[in-house]
Amino acid sequence: MYPMLAPVLFGLAASLCWGSGDFSGGLASRRASPSSVIIIAYTVGFFLLVGLALIWHEPFPSSRDLLWGALAGVAGGLGLLSFYSALSRGQMGIAAPVSAMLTATIPVLFSTFTAGLPNLIQVAGFILALLAIGLISGSRQANRPSKGIGLALLAGCGFGCFFVLISRVSPGATFWPLATARLTSILLLFVVAVIRTSRLPSMRVEPLMILAGILDALGNTFFVLAAHSGRLDVAAMLSSLYPAATVILAALILRERVTRIQGWGIAIALVAVPMIVV
Repeated sequence: MYPMLAPVLFGLAASLCWGSGDFSGGLASRRASPSSVIIIAYTVGFFLLVGLALIWHEPFPSSRDLLWGALAGVAGGLGLLSFYSALSRGQMGIAAPVSAMLTATIPVLFSTFTAGLPNLIQVAGFILALLAIGLISGSRQANRPSKGIGLALLAGCGFGCFFVLISRVSPGATFWPLATARLTSILLLFVVAVIRTSRLPSMRVEPLMILAGILDALGNTFFVLAAHSGRLDVAAMLSSLYPAATVILAALILRERVTRIQGWGIAIALVAVPMIVV
């Protein structure tokens, strides 16, 4: 029974960590620039992943696995840059669900071509999960076309490709490839931040940045474990439900109101999960 549940538990754990990390990072962004928050959080995550690799005595991976990690880092970094650019130029109510749904769709399509179609109940669960992701990530303000739709699509491609690329590392190679991905993203984001602002980003560390970095690194780890213990499409779809955790935390801690659309999205997600598990 455990081998069947492993990808589900790891995927949901990744979703919880990523959603909580986004919540922590969002709070930290109220006191610092997003670029500073991301770079510091990613740096914390890098050192955590290296530390976990040393503690678990994970063998240093092959150049192939390091290459997959580096490519995943580039894809993830470009996705993040595109996402924030989309938010700055368009409306979050359009950019967020578009990127989130494409993020989940790309690994599902890749898995379909490489591992074949899942059963019909799982396919129905995937469709419901995509609907849930779109509803949960949406906003009441999405009532007119967004200027950032192209960048949102590019962001979704970047995040989706990150899922696919990092899943290609060899079983047993987890922390080192993820650390490589994180280091590559840090370098890319740092260079872009300097080019855009003509100055070094602030490196003032806040506790919430550290927490965001830890949760993000753990989310990445759980996703790789989910992908290695089962189908990539199941791992990606369950992991992509992370906006639900962010919305719920915002409601519980910040007393932000959950919209009716988001409530429906969370309810649909609860229906989709057991269908995906079948």
